[in-house]
Parts: sequence; structure tokens; C-alpha cells
Amino acid sequence: MRPEAPIRVLVAEDQSFMRIALRRIIEAEGDMQVVGEARNGIEAVALANQLKPDLVTMDVEMPEMGGLEACQRILAEVSPKPAIVMVSAFTQEGAQATIRALRLGAVDFLSKSSLHVATDLAQIDAELRPKLRAWARRGVAVAPLAVAPAVEFARRHGWIPDLLLIGASTGGPQALTALLKALGPVAPPIVIALHMPEFFTASFAEILGQDTGCTVREGSHREKLAPGVVTLLPGGKDGVIGPAAGGGYELRLVKIDASFHPNADALFESAAMIAARPVGIVLTGMGEDGARGATALRRKQAPILVQEPTTCIVGGMPEAVIAAVPEAVVRSLDGIADLLRFWLG
Repeated sequence: MRPEAPIRVLVAEDQSFMRIALRRIIEAEGDMQVVGEARNGIEAVALANQLKPDLVTMDVEMPEMGGLEACQRILAEVSPKPAIVMVSAFTQEGAQATIRALRLGAVDFLSKSSLHVATDLAQIDAELRPKLRAWARRGVAVAPLAVAPAVEFARRHGWIPDLLLIGASTGGPQALTALLKALGPVAPPIVIALHMPEFFTASFAEILGQDTGCTVREGSHREKLAPGVVTLLPGGKDGVIGPAAGGGYELRLVKIDASFHPNADALFESAAMIAARPVGIVLTGMGEDGARGATALRRKQAPILVQEPTTCIVGGMPEAVIAAVPEAVVRSLDGIADLLRFWLG
């Protein structure tokens, strides 16, 4: 049997030591090959046209032409389009540019701070390589799932949700945009735990609101969760649900000992203790965050909705929830939106 061809990656980065580090990480296990290195956006565009890579790692700040313009030009000029993963400085400016790149068509990002401070290549590899592999497999076509009668599902549970909780990681920005756009504004507050670093969530909340028509904001401590408002937990922090003065719920920002932040398990577990009629929703992402929290929600008979793993960029989080909660309802993103719309009336 002929061995599978390696995934072809173009690295765009102006710092030579970073190009060396990225090449070592990408090629460490033999399934990926760095086919070109660009020192600025102009070189990145030229090499992308010449080499037709599967993936591009794109620095945001580069001389002559920055990563944002290079991303836009590559996606407009190169066919087939490569998946572009932005490598962003851990700053407010870097975050804003990165979120704009996602809106232009970049698929994911990596915070450059992790590359600067982590001399342990295994730690960097754990973050970068799985993302590159996942996006390289993105072209596999998936047939949409049939949606079971949502009215019957709502009738069986016999309650109207008063709080929607969403957990997501890799592929989450695209999945959340698609889900909220399909769902539209709904009455219950929505709280999202998306694995994202500090600085990035404020910009993402703004663009998510613009792209979906929903009212979206980055959450703050002791903020009351208003009906019809989507609250994104701040990057690098965790949030739990508490009772609000005068009724309803409020967000309380905390920091727990966990591998991923914002943490879906902490959010779900707090809602299981406080909320009357919550719903847990788990979307694409690597790891098992959300499985423990989904189990806590099910103990109080709350429904769990899970994105069908074959439609995910990375199916790890949904698969972990399905294993922990066999009665979870598994649907495509459109299926989850249809279910909630019928359910909420």
C-alpha cells in the first residue's frame, strides 16, 4: 500500500528563530512537511500561489505586507484554497487582527505567547499539530443529518429552557457563528465557554454579534444574564452561574484549576446546581471538557445537545459527552438550531 502523502504546510513568519521552531514542530512526526517559508506577506502570497500548500501558518505582524492582507489575497487568488491558521501576538492589537482574519476566512489561530514562553516543544506540539491535522481533514464531505421531530422531543421533556449553555473549542468560532445565525435571537440567556486566550473574546463577541444578528457581549463579573443576550466568557477566565438579586441568573468570574479556559465543565456544573431549566450544548473541540459538566446537568434531567462528531472540525468534546451521557441528543448544527427554535416556540 502506498504511504499517505504528508500534509504540505507553508510557514509565514518574519522571525527566523520562530520559523525554525515551527518547522521542527510541524515536521516532528513525519506526517507534515514544510514546503516553504515566507518572511513577509508578499512572499507568503507568492509562495502560496506557486506551491499550493494544504495549510498556511500565518503571522499577523510582518513587514511589507501583514498577515491580514496576505490572508485575504491567498484566499482570493489560490485554488484550491489552503486552510490558514493565524499565529498571533498575545496583545489586544494582535487579537483584533486575528479575529478579523477569521472573519475573512482564516480557520483558526494560535497565540504566539505560547511559542515564546514554552521551551518544551511537546507543549507547543500539543496545541499546534492537532489543529493543523484537523483542518487538513476538513474537506471530507458530510451528509446533513435528518432532524428528529423537535416538537415531540420538547413535549417529552415538558419544560421551556430558561438558560442555554454552550461549550466549544477548536472550530468553535465557525460553529458558533453558524449555530447562532441559524437559531436567531431567542428569549433565554445564552452563555458560551469557548476555549480562547485573554484579549481575543472581546473582538470575537463584537464580530459574532455583527455576523449573527444576535446581541453578543463579553461577560463581566456579577453581570446579570439578560433575556435574549449571548454572553461570551472572557478569554483565559472561567465563569459560573449564580442567582441574581431580584430573580434570574448572574455570571460570576472565577479561575479554576483546569487545562482549558474558559472551562465548560465549571459553567455546566454551576448551572446544574442553580438553574431551573438549563440546556447544555457541546460543539466541536478537542479534549473532554464538557463531559463532566454534561453529566451533572443530566442528573437534574436537563437535556444535552451535542454536535454530530462527523460534522466537527475536531470531534473530541462531543464524543466525550456522548460516552458520558448516552441519552444526549446528537444533531448537526442546523439540527440543534431547529430543535431549539421549535422547543422555544
